[in-house]
Amino acid sequence: MNEATRAKYLPIALVVVGVLFILAIYPMMMWIWPEGWGWTPRQPEYEQMIIGIYVTLGVFLIRAAKNPAANASLIWFTIWSSLVHAVIMFVQALVDKTERINLMGDIPALFLIAAVLWYLMPRQEKPD
Repeated sequence: MNEATRAKYLPIALVVVGVLFILAIYPMMMWIWPEGWGWTPRQPEYEQMIIGIYVTLGVFLIRAAKNPAANASLIWFTIWSSLVHAVIMFVQALVDKTERINLMGDIPALFLIAAVLWYLMPRQEKPD
């Protein structure tokens, strides 16, 4: 995919990820698939904090879609924080067998979000 095509799809991806962060995390953690999106022991306090952080990030990702270049730091933060969060959860799921179901839930979702946004981000031009 060339630079222009990636630039065309980045705002779309930012809106999609933003909407998912706002609308999907809470239902996934609470009702749809709590085993794959929540962690034991269940604690409403941590779940509310995680949801609050992701909803806020989702709002700002949607806003960033209007001018991705001006919001590159936020997008890179989303990429790196998603990657770090997913790696930590991946290790925890390998160590704690009760959390292995998350290897099919929130863990690959965060890896996918990081990968898609990384792929669509503009590349630095190399000097001749």
